[in-house]
Amino acid sequence: KSSVPVIILTARSEEVDELLGLGLGADDYIVKPASARKLMARVKAVLRRNTTPEQEVLRVGKLEVDLYSRQAKVSGAALELTPTEFELLHHLSATPDRAISRQELYEMAMPESDALERAVDIHITNIRRKLRDAGLEDMIDTVRGVGYRLVAG
Repeated sequence: KSSVPVIILTARSEEVDELLGLGLGADDYIVKPASARKLMARVKAVLRRNTTPEQEVLRVGKLEVDLYSRQAKVSGAALELTPTEFELLHHLSATPDRAISRQELYEMAMPESDALERAVDIHITNIRRKLRDAGLEDMIDTVRGVGYRLVAG
């Protein structure tokens, strides 16, 4: 018994092996070969599921991002975000003032998507519009040649 998340990475691909592993308490089961991107996405998903709710309310100025309830609020008013927009805003809010590459944002918010990396730009444009409509101007900066940054102050 432990609260540490467990992911089984194995070459055993039979359904009975997967059911046995999950039945013994593993949080996920991945069959090799698995790409590094897929493995990282699964690790992040398991960590999200195993994080306590009180640790997942991020506040940056008037913005509040609550992973447990999957809601973002500005001065208490809820923002209507798509699941991908929420994931992007949550990731940006976790490290305010840090320049985050498009690639990292793409892998965090759309790990299993076939969309192009530039799809992040469209989602960021939508988030900016929604933040502006809620009264927060210029909260997301473009970092030329890198990606984006959520401005804390």
